[in-house]
Amino acid sequence: MAATLPADPALRKAREPGVKPADRPPTRRHNAPWADTVFSFLAHAAAWFTLAMLAGIIGSLVLGAMPAIREYGLPFLWHSEWDPVQDHYGGLVMIYGTLATSIIALVIAVPVSFGIALFLTELAPTWLKRPLGIAIELLAGVPSIVYGMWGLTVFGPILATYVQQPMQAAFGNVPVLGTLFSGPPVGIGILCAGIILAIMVIPFIASVMRDVFEVTPPMLKESAYGLGATTWEVVYKVVLPYTKTGVVGGIMLGLGRALGETMAVTFVIGNQSQLDQISLFSAANSITSVLANEFAEAGDGMHRPALLYLALVLFVITFFVLAFAKVLLMRLSRNEGARA
Repeated sequence: MAATLPADPALRKAREPGVKPADRPPTRRHNAPWADTVFSFLAHAAAWFTLAMLAGIIGSLVLGAMPAIREYGLPFLWHSEWDPVQDHYGGLVMIYGTLATSIIALVIAVPVSFGIALFLTELAPTWLKRPLGIAIELLAGVPSIVYGMWGLTVFGPILATYVQQPMQAAFGNVPVLGTLFSGPPVGIGILCAGIILAIMVIPFIASVMRDVFEVTPPMLKESAYGLGATTWEVVYKVVLPYTKTGVVGGIMLGLGRALGETMAVTFVIGNQSQLDQISLFSAANSITSVLANEFAEAGDGMHRPALLYLALVLFVITFFVLAFAKVLLMRLSRNEGARA
């Protein structure tokens, strides 16, 4: 009895004798139809759950801060008075402390991270690359409270003795620099908090930069070296243009980490809600530190709504930072391949 060939021409050709496996057309694989449906449902549910959580956080912050928003309005952002006894609040000192410490952290962390990534990808010997890279990544896992305790007990006194006091002795009578380095020589303050934040964000930025530097095609770098370019010329003219999007993303990741840090800043910033003068060594406060210190003990009145107003301001600052980073990355991606 002759075998019946399938009706599908593709299957009929695949089963013909003498047809090589490489010449056979691909056969469609029949999976269970419910698997794709369940997978699609779970993926959509995860995405909508994330959006729902974000909307819930924003809604709870707005509702909790609404009494303070009605009472103080936008002038809350530039008023510096913070007096729980008199129930008068302004968030300028906290906003200034948050932005100042984050900017100081980036100014220090970005060059250091760039140097670390450059050394690991271009200069370090093979036997040193892996252990040094692992050591840098381990720094990212150190708890923030450990950085804060170390900054308060070890780094703060060193900063006061070997940096603040010599600076005050050298520039104390200079009009601008004297004010910039003024303050009691105790070590803790805005500069100490910024340096601790820099130490904390360096592993994140350096790891991202190292990873994006390593994705540069070796042929591009070898061609530049073959033309006589130095290591710096290869990095500046080949590696950075090729990886600028990832580098900017790593820097924004570090900035977001610095803006949201709580415990380390609380230990070393001084926790003073009144800013007498603009000095690197003056005690101040940040939004995260004032939330950590006062939220649990906030009583009746406008104290708790004012704290939630500050939390909403921090959320808005972080949102604008991330939005700016996204726009910048989109512009960099759009300009890739264009003539400078």
